[in-house]
Amino acid sequence: MVAYRALLGAQARAQTTYRTSFVVDLVGNVGATVFDVLAVVVLYGVTRELGGFTLRETLVVVGLNATAFALADLFFGNVERLPVYVRSGLFDAVLLRPLGALPQLLLMDLPLRKASRTVVGVAVLVAAVTSAGIDWTPGRVVLVVLAPLAGTVFFGSIFVATATLTFYWTESGELANSVTYGGRDFSSYPVTIFEGWFRAAFAYGLGFAFVSYHPALALLGRADPLGLPAWVGWVSPGVALVAAGAAALLWRAGVRHYRSTGS
Repeated sequence: MVAYRALLGAQARAQTTYRTSFVVDLVGNVGATVFDVLAVVVLYGVTRELGGFTLRETLVVVGLNATAFALADLFFGNVERLPVYVRSGLFDAVLLRPLGALPQLLLMDLPLRKASRTVVGVAVLVAAVTSAGIDWTPGRVVLVVLAPLAGTVFFGSIFVATATLTFYWTESGELANSVTYGGRDFSSYPVTIFEGWFRAAFAYGLGFAFVSYHPALALLGRADPLGLPAWVGWVSPGVALVAAGAAALLWRAGVRHYRSTGS
């Protein structure tokens, strides 16, 4: 842990050396989350309901999703740079150190500038659940805290799992992004607006419905229009653990498969 703290401390000092630049980056990164929220608000400018959900209800979905993804992008997003590390040979040096390869990758360039996205995501979530008229119970209080954390683990698992494609196909970035960022956009809306195989694949095949849609239903006390039982809204932590386990297995298999580029 001392070595990991040293890596994190070095990153923090390096990124905050030029304070004005760091502050500008912080402010600039707010836009990524703000525009996601504005996109939803604009849609409701031409309709009163979307997939059977009002704006206030949809903003609960948006808040859960924005908070979870912002945290995941902050702590796990750097693994997307794996193709660069593999091509340059830097991953060889990572493997030679007496530390875990994945924690090193996550801490080598921790994007602290993205912390502002988390602040905005939490603010949206707080505003959404405050205005949605939720009938608060002890269980729902726990859920509104636990669901974004479970979503963070889930999105983090997606980041890691898609990054392992690099060990087999170095130029896999766009394919990985289609799942990672495509899943983020999918989870920003009630899944009822999607249909057919696309909804089945992203919502339940890949599990994105458990990031924000089903927890939002549980918080709002709404029955699922798709007919799933109410208890499904409370299983997001279990889904996140399954995703984390699958990502860990894929990562280990990928590292074993890795062959140096010789750079």
